[in-house]
Amino acid sequence: MERSWSGHGAGGHRVAREDVRLARRSSVRQALRLLEAVDRHRGGATLGVLARELDLPLAAVHRTATMLECEGYLHRPDGEGYVLGGALALLAERAPQRSARARLDAGLRRLRDELGAAVYFGRYHDGEALVEASATGPAAPPVQEWVDFRAAAHATAAGKCLLAQLDDRARRDHLSRHPAVRLTSRTVTDPEQLLHRLDRQPATMPVLALQEYAVGTVCAAVPLTAGGTAGCLAVSLPVHLAHRLRAAAELLATRAAPVMLAMAV
Repeated sequence: MERSWSGHGAGGHRVAREDVRLARRSSVRQALRLLEAVDRHRGGATLGVLARELDLPLAAVHRTATMLECEGYLHRPDGEGYVLGGALALLAERAPQRSARARLDAGLRRLRDELGAAVYFGRYHDGEALVEASATGPAAPPVQEWVDFRAAAHATAAGKCLLAQLDDRARRDHLSRHPAVRLTSRTVTDPEQLLHRLDRQPATMPVLALQEYAVGTVCAAVPLTAGGTAGCLAVSLPVHLAHRLRAAAELLATRAAPVMLAMAV
């Protein structure tokens, strides 16, 4: 059974979803502009200087700088002026050897450790919903893939999150190739009901799947848009830890921009 934490009209969801996509892209562009501005001030630049140079509100620059400092991309050696951080220098030094996939894997591992749960990166590519990377461990067990994830997008949070980012024609095409078969008693198998739920999925709310793919597992996913590609971050938990799912999903949403930035640098 799919649940959301708020409800709005279908038309409003489509507009809100596009607004959220644009906001996320703007957040990444703003972070890159800020890094470029700091790089021009080798001796360090204060928030005020950066805000004036970028023509942005001081609060927006402070928010972005704080995020980048937490991720190691910026540093304040004197507690005032910002300089480029060690994480960015390390990426530059290792650029020939370290791929975007390696940076993604490192970001997922940090999220796994922070959440204490398995995390996944999904992408819709060439008509398929794919789980392309994950971070799991003894304390963060993965979902057991008993049915190919590509054929089960209708029953997983990651799959539904990816489908929700497509237009109606693309969703129908996907379901014509991968019918919504029953995997548990909670799986939505009626195509029209599933399409209706996808269309009404609030753009600002995580997508949930509560024991729809596998009994004993709950999961949540948030959109992660890079360019024109539909992507997502997802988390899974054993059902006895379902009470942690909402907080985990909300944390995923706050970490989306740093993950995209790590892949873009």
